Amino acid sequence: MAVTAKMVKELREKTGAGMMDCKKALVQVDGDMEAAIDFLREKGLSSAAKKADRVAAEGTTYIEVKGNDAVLLEVNAETDFVAKNEGFKTLVKELADHLLAAKPATVEEALETTMENGVKVADHISSAIATIGEKITLRRFTVATKTDADAFGAYLHMGGRIGVLAVVEGTTDADAAKDVAMHIAALNPKYIAHDQVSEDEIAHERKVLTEQALNEGKPENIVAKMVEGRLRKYFEEICVLDQAFVKNPDQKVGDFVKSVGGTLTSFVRYEVGEGIEKREDNFAEEVMSQVKGK
Repeated sequence: MAVTAKMVKELREKTGAGMMDCKKALVQVDGDMEAAIDFLREKGLSSAAKKADRVAAEGTTYIEVKGNDAVLLEVNAETDFVAKNEGFKTLVKELADHLLAAKPATVEEALETTMENGVKVADHISSAIATIGEKITLRRFTVATKTDADAFGAYLHMGGRIGVLAVVEGTTDADAAKDVAMHIAALNPKYIAHDQVSEDEIAHERKVLTEQALNEGKPENIVAKMVEGRLRKYFEEICVLDQAFVKNPDQKVGDFVKSVGGTLTSFVRYEVGEGIEKREDNFAEEVMSQVKGK
């Protein structure tokens, strides 16, 4: 069967693959559209496999809010350049919409769910890999819910390098909730309040602070009092409600939240690539190895 420009255009619209790849696929399967789609999907999976050992530590965080549901997700790519690609941005938005609709519990479960286009999430990402040309991964996500009486604090910093999704109950003041999310993005607290800190962590910190005070030569009879004071300072560093509010350092975040009639009940903060060991390439060595390989 002769492959026409119209057939190539249709296949490209259905798969998002490049024009030449679509033409080659149609030629390979003698113009059978469904077989060509399968061919490109198989090619996409093959391309993804070749990229499996690459490190995807760039990318973006993204927040989608729909009524009383919201999702914060992190999608990684290999380079910051691709993270700004329109195709990548479209993929992230599609994943966010799907996660809000399906509400899977884990990334593994999410990858096996089927999107509106009838394709599994894992295969949809693989198709994007074939089109964009970099390893892409859905790294993590959190779906949050609220009631009509509550507010989401949604904030993206530096175009999505950091994303924060907070839930403030008891108030519908979305601007105030966003201010809290902005504070969390800036100071990176670990907990809402010190009653969430485990006894083991407190005991460990108290031991460290005690040793510090003794090594400073402080009298033993005042060490315990000093340690408790320093422990309160430690709580201010890791607990958001105890921190000085970035927009008004004379006010604690807890007091600010109370002033709008709310209660901060949860927050999630993602920073792109945190915890991922990035590969450090030596460009000169890479070039030399390629030259020697010729």
